[in-house]
Amino acid sequence: MTKALKIVVLAKQVPDTRNVGKDAMTPEGTVNRAALPAIFNPEDLNALEQALRLKEQNPGSTVGVLTMGPPRAGEIIRQGLFRGSDTGWLLTDRLFAGADTLATSYALATAIKKIGDVDIVIGGRQAIDGDTAQVGPQVAQKLGLNQVTYAEEILKIENDIATIRRHIDGGVETVEVPLPCVITVNGSAAPCRPCNAKLVMKYKYAMCPLEVDANSECGKRNAELSKTRPYLTLNQWSVADVDGDPNQCGLSGSPTKVKTVQNIVFQAKESKTLSASDADVEGLVKELLDEKIIG
Repeated sequence: MTKALKIVVLAKQVPDTRNVGKDAMTPEGTVNRAALPAIFNPEDLNALEQALRLKEQNPGSTVGVLTMGPPRAGEIIRQGLFRGSDTGWLLTDRLFAGADTLATSYALATAIKKIGDVDIVIGGRQAIDGDTAQVGPQVAQKLGLNQVTYAEEILKIENDIATIRRHIDGGVETVEVPLPCVITVNGSAAPCRPCNAKLVMKYKYAMCPLEVDANSECGKRNAELSKTRPYLTLNQWSVADVDGDPNQCGLSGSPTKVKTVQNIVFQAKESKTLSASDADVEGLVKELLDEKIIG
């Protein structure tokens, strides 16, 4: 028996860590996001695809994208809408800035409580700007929900039970979890579908209030169209809007401090050119074994 599900996807706009340079950190030890290109966190895209598949399998279901960041992070909500999500919420407030995983999970949990009656919270395993894999489990803990991590596919949901295939060391396992629950998804899960052209045309002028620049062409179009198309004004929440405690948000609520970020480039000390002869191949294998690189 299927039912309509209320699904919230946790997504993050992250700096492209392939382009980390000398300006990547601020003097306060936080990531200088303005100095790096911003992208949709890759594993959150895998999570979005699982959510959209659930929406298709369970008629009447809705998918909303929840993200936290500066006003420009509204792009993450638009990217979700372009692919088939129904709504989104941007948590943006200077009090949210500089949050570690503890403060981030607190902010997300308070927002999920405000959204209310959520059946499934789903997000990527981890973000590429931190690689901690902590936010999803911390959100589950703060909300008192069951959780499944390292998911590769949500196979089905029947009678308020989700059946999930997850990746573990040495193989895979299939587990069942009662709803409501939190699920984190691996990058080995199915890639997210591309943007839908019709949805791009529908939502390309959708903006959060703080994104609107009255002097820009997009801002002018948003101001004009949103009068008759209210869906073009995206949800934007502050700490006060979600009844959050400022002492548990942002830097104030973050016991973890980043000391530094470095861009390390590996360089070979020497190079060898090998032929396809048996002697060269055997010599390479022997050298790798002797150096205990393989074994």
